[in-house]
Amino acid sequence: MKHLANPVMVPIVALALSAAVFVSSPALAQDDQPKEEGLSLMEEGARLFFRGLMTEMEPALEELEDMAREIEPAFREFADQMGPALRDLMDKVEDWSVYHPPEILPNGDIILRKKTPDELADEGKEIDL
Repeated sequence: MKHLANPVMVPIVALALSAAVFVSSPALAQDDQPKEEGLSLMEEGARLFFRGLMTEMEPALEELEDMAREIEPAFREFADQMGPALRDLMDKVEDWSVYHPPEILPNGDIILRKKTPDELADEGKEIDL
């Protein structure tokens, strides 16, 4: 049985081959280019990406704009009618964190329940896991 390679020569040949691969690799060729071109390519890619994104989003944005035009009169009427009442409520309630979320009763009434001192104390405690 013949030995095809001398044990001392194997690491030397492996090192030479890896050096040859490294020198001819595309990564090294890219390092020869100025960094500004790489940034401009990245900028161009980002610009194309966002242009494509805007093209895809344009119909949805136009639909949203049309919907906003349709509900604007109703929203203005709501603000005109409810604005003063909401302003009065905001003046009366100093700290919203001392109230539970609003509840709607079966008859349509909306109530705001104030939290008890125990509930407020429990909120301030940290939970150990």
